[in-house]
Amino acid sequence: MNQEQITIYYNKFNEDKRLTRRHGVVEYTTAMKYIHHYLKKIKHPKIIDIGAGTGKYSIALAEEGYDVTAIELVKHNLMTLKAKSDKVKAFLGNAIHLEKFKDCSFDMVLLFGPMYHLISEEEKIRALEEAKRILKPGGYILISYYMNEYAVLKHGFIDNNIKEAIKNNMIDETYHITPQEDDLYSMVRLEDINRYQTMVNLKRVKILAQDGPSDYIRRTLNHMDEETFELYLKYHLSICERPELLGASSHVLDILTKE
Repeated sequence: MNQEQITIYYNKFNEDKRLTRRHGVVEYTTAMKYIHHYLKKIKHPKIIDIGAGTGKYSIALAEEGYDVTAIELVKHNLMTLKAKSDKVKAFLGNAIHLEKFKDCSFDMVLLFGPMYHLISEEEKIRALEEAKRILKPGGYILISYYMNEYAVLKHGFIDNNIKEAIKNNMIDETYHITPQEDDLYSMVRLEDINRYQTMVNLKRVKILAQDGPSDYIRRTLNHMDEETFELYLKYHLSICERPELLGASSHVLDILTKE
């Protein structure tokens, strides 16, 4: 993980604003639907949001009355979160170092940002192991991944960077993006996600296309009237569990449990 680059990036980039744009609203609304679904199964749940950013999820859940702890790597984001709400217990921290929390402390772990930015498989597995350690038996881990095929299609072909990417060995012969140590993002395929799940011995509850095709049609979404956009949201939520959408979705939401 390139912590310096992440800090520079998020000192300039407003994640909350991204999630208020329509393609981000699809991603956020989908995640919140499933968060609420599984929270209903737990009495007095304790939630930890690891890589909480400026608190889009943490603050919303705390405002609903849930017990929410947030961990954020970037100090600027953390200060923004704290300024926006005093209902979230917020700490500076790292997804791969959660020593301040005891085993089996939380009923739900949100791991939405870290798996984009942890580059090596070793780091990803460490983050998953830490999430599993602090999760109570029967609890849920919700993980968002940034998908390889979306990046190849959008940034490679649509944005016309594919020849340069191949020339610079940024993509291997199978069109899997090759992660570099100084990269800001790490993209995965479904077989990678499945391998991580097996390595940490967690049970999958569900996997779904968190935003489906919405990132490809940003301009179309932005030009929809409110009624049409609400219809699109309803449509997306009705199809997001279809397996054929997973590979080329921008983000995939993986929901795991600890037995």
